[in-house]
Amino acid sequence: TKQKLVSGFTLDLGPLKEPLGFIRVLEWVFNIFAFATTGGYSGTTHFTVKCSTQEHNVNATFGYPFRLSAYPYQLPSCGSSTTNTTYLQGDFSSSAEFFVCVGVFGFLYCTATLILYLGYQTVYRQTSRGPIIDLVVTAAFAFLWLVSSSAWGKGLTDVKWATNPHHLVEQCPSICQAGDVPSMGRLNASVTFGFLNLILWAGNCWFIYKETPFHKDPNPPATVEEGGAPGP
Repeated sequence: TKQKLVSGFTLDLGPLKEPLGFIRVLEWVFNIFAFATTGGYSGTTHFTVKCSTQEHNVNATFGYPFRLSAYPYQLPSCGSSTTNTTYLQGDFSSSAEFFVCVGVFGFLYCTATLILYLGYQTVYRQTSRGPIIDLVVTAAFAFLWLVSSSAWGKGLTDVKWATNPHHLVEQCPSICQAGDVPSMGRLNASVTFGFLNLILWAGNCWFIYKETPFHKDPNPPATVEEGGAPGP
């Protein structure tokens, strides 16, 4: 019976009531928010070209992974029916893709560990190896969230500058007028979710640490036998 319990899946929702499982669920949700708000983004920057006889609207569309030099837009020429193909400037794909990659792998790790917590709790706590590996990986993800969120925060600032219509009209200041600034509330939220993930993963290290022998060994056996009652 014991062997069957160890090797088989046994659903137990009890860990969700403990910080170990509850925080992991929060991490799972916030990881989804982080990479979804970044990876699915598409925006448009707008300005107008005013010629003597008519006014032309120029719309430049861009999106993830923010390799802006791959997004062309047509710039009208006054006094001519032709248009000049112009490209947005800048490549901020490295920080955006790194951020999304950390989010996706964090989501996969959360899924795997939740299955372990809820279905194989006895296996997880049977040896010290499981909690120690979990602690190391969780600490590594906390560091990755720090680096990726900081990098993407800087990248987002650069994306805002490169797509700001007030910056784009500098190429034709006499005839161009800036329009609406692209809506980037979703991307601002992605950076916020990134730093929230940093807090969650770093804080979770403490609760996983309590499952390891590094935290349990200092407790004297007598205290455990006496139900935690203080000594004389």
